Amino acid sequence: MGIERDAGQRRLSPGPLLDVRGRLAEAGWAGTEVRAYDRSRVAAPRWRIKEWDYYCVLADGDDGPFGLALTVADNSYMGLLGVSWLDLADRADTTENAMIPFPLGRLRLPASADAGDVVLDRRGMRLEFRHERGARRLIVRHPGFAGGRGLSGEVVLTSPGAERMVVAIPFPGDERAFYYNQKIPGLTAAGTITVGGRERTFDPASAFGVFDWGRGVWTYDNTWFWASASGRHEGRPFGFTVGHGFGDTAAGSENMLLLDGVAHKLDRVRFHLPHGTYDGAPWRFSSNDGRFEMGFEPILDRAADVNALVLRSTQHQVFGRFTGHVTLDDGARLEVRELLGFAEKVRNRW
Repeated sequence: MGIERDAGQRRLSPGPLLDVRGRLAEAGWAGTEVRAYDRSRVAAPRWRIKEWDYYCVLADGDDGPFGLALTVADNSYMGLLGVSWLDLADRADTTENAMIPFPLGRLRLPASADAGDVVLDRRGMRLEFRHERGARRLIVRHPGFAGGRGLSGEVVLTSPGAERMVVAIPFPGDERAFYYNQKIPGLTAAGTITVGGRERTFDPASAFGVFDWGRGVWTYDNTWFWASASGRHEGRPFGFTVGHGFGDTAAGSENMLLLDGVAHKLDRVRFHLPHGTYDGAPWRFSSNDGRFEMGFEPILDRAADVNALVLRSTQHQVFGRFTGHVTLDDGARLEVRELLGFAEKVRNRW
């Protein structure tokens, strides 16, 4: 027996993301990029537009888990190139950013998650996100990383299918504000990154990534929660992305499972965080329909607090392992055991 969806969740139909007035044409969710984003149609002032591409790739290596996170963001009055190396076996991370004042769209991030390359070089850090033959090639060159230890290499991400989590959602109280988001978990990863002269290999049998593509106009003060993990379930590529706080998700929550590249839509997922701490206490996740019930054992809190007077970002991206069970659209139940991923709480005043 299949799953009956919440009546409030609406599938997006094909067409432009924004209407002729520059407002969100339709709110809802989809499994593919059905709505076309056009920055020139945005009704809000250009300094309010926020665009980013974020990749996180995690691997279970012979010496323990490790990972790489790469960010390119154009938040109008501040741009960012970011590189994070995650040594989860030693519970350590190194994150370095190159800031770009007032890019205001000059980074020219692509209007689609499926086409257009990102190639940027700032302050000795070079990032390339390239599309090729149905895959995504991530290239990083940062000789000055970690005090001159250096970080460089390439990782190729491949999706087992075209489906992913897509939402187009408004923000209450501001008709010009919207968020168009695509998240693709379950990407198999292959490549090598050299850190401080040591090569680390991402083996597609045990290395997986998630891509987070965001375009929109945000309100000033927001707190969001996001969790994602990827791996294999009985040999099949599997991943999930769950979260809330990204706007008004009444028409389409951003909660989804992907198995073999096929999307299985979830309704509401609640994050149960340990009160007042990120020091390793377990998290718990539950859903209103019982389709996502998960525990999370933290390994490392990648914390950051950037305070620039009226602009502030307080982040806790906690890496660890998920154990629990999920239910597909056809009612099949999957048991999940120690799946590597992350859960985060972020507050932005921007």
